[in-house]
Amino acid sequence: MARIGFHASHEQFPPSQLLRAVRMAEQVGFDCAMSSDHFKPWGPAQGHSGFAWSWLGAAMSATALPFGVISAPGYRYHPAVIAQGAATLAEMFPNRLWLALGSGQRLNESITGQHWPSKRERNDRLKECADVIRALLQGETVTHQGLVTVIDAKLYSLPETPPLLLGAAVSEATAEFVGGWADGLLTVSTEPRQLKKVVDAFRRGGGEGKPLHLQVGLNWAPTDDEATAAAHGQWRYNVLGGQVNWELSSPEDFDTATRHVRPEDMRNAVLVSSDLGQHAAWLNEFKGIGFSELLLHQVDQNQLRFLEAFGEKVLPQLR
Repeated sequence: MARIGFHASHEQFPPSQLLRAVRMAEQVGFDCAMSSDHFKPWGPAQGHSGFAWSWLGAAMSATALPFGVISAPGYRYHPAVIAQGAATLAEMFPNRLWLALGSGQRLNESITGQHWPSKRERNDRLKECADVIRALLQGETVTHQGLVTVIDAKLYSLPETPPLLLGAAVSEATAEFVGGWADGLLTVSTEPRQLKKVVDAFRRGGGEGKPLHLQVGLNWAPTDDEATAAAHGQWRYNVLGGQVNWELSSPEDFDTATRHVRPEDMRNAVLVSSDLGQHAAWLNEFKGIGFSELLLHQVDQNQLRFLEAFGEKVLPQLR
């Protein structure tokens, strides 16, 4: 049975508000949670970006939920620092953490002033970082010189069981690439036929039999008009395709790039409906593809109303 999780979007809410939301998610019946990890919000209207790693310590202490977090090693985070952070959480909260590694976005990673490389080089850097993190979590002493440099690194506080290292992928090509080294896949919702292609690519690359996690962008409100307008106000940046999401460098750039996106365009990027039964049907279709976790991201700002409604009406339909 797939676990149903709550996605904590640091770009949209103060950390204190997200902590209240994740505690409520546990109370209404969600099985797990996931945290974003941004330095900047996608757009100025979102207006927040708390530090995910300190928040995770508080959230995991305040709940009994398993958590996941996605980070991009090799830029603002040295891979040894990510490994130490993951090891500390996994030691304090055994078997409650997974870590997804992605190739990053210029929006967050360019703050260190490093050259922002091509996608191919970002993937090469990601693989090096993943190897370093895995070795450190297994207790090895690591020296590595390549696209990242590590000298005589060793973690002294380790969990009994290392956290799963998932590979984050949106495209088929990246999914096939991470299938060769990741313990599982984290991807984002799109129409089911395309999702199946991404899953097949991951399996083809070496991911057969490994867990599949899906971050689902959705928006529910009492009326379709309200759900559509609120999704547009907070999450129209998700309409951008191709390489644009990874290349823009500021929230203002994302605002400019989406200035012609209309509210009705949101239905091609986010699951928008006032019908809770429709949301349950969409999520059951994703379960049928084989995902072991569905992490639900309500993209507007009415998180508590969403949690109450889904806890009462949607979660029972998924079980």
